[in-house]
Amino acid sequence: MTHVVRGVDRPGALMHKREVVDAVTILETPPMVVVGVVGYVETPRGLRTLTTVFAEHLSDEFKRRCYKNWYRSKRKAYTKYAKKWSEDGGKDIEAQLDRIAKFCTVVRVIAHTQ
Repeated sequence: MTHVVRGVDRPGALMHKREVVDAVTILETPPMVVVGVVGYVETPRGLRTLTTVFAEHLSDEFKRRCYKNWYRSKRKAYTKYAKKWSEDGGKDIEAQLDRIAKFCTVVRVIAHTQ
């Protein structure tokens, strides 16, 4: 555990435009690979998924995590999704990314270890 000094930027607060010392924890993680993005919209009941976009090329390590029995499977996961990238130069994917940028209030990343 260590600490950081940060500036507070909350108009109307007592500590506005002052420096504050906060306790922080540094976590070490293995190297991560981003394989997708999920966009969420805030609703009165909580967050709702608007759309999910996966990368064009997904590694076998990620696909392996989608199966219960990898050696017995036909390894067809995400093959139809990969066709969306090749059709029309990926315009459908770009449209989904634009929807995420325009409407979503929370954006989360799907990642896995290398």
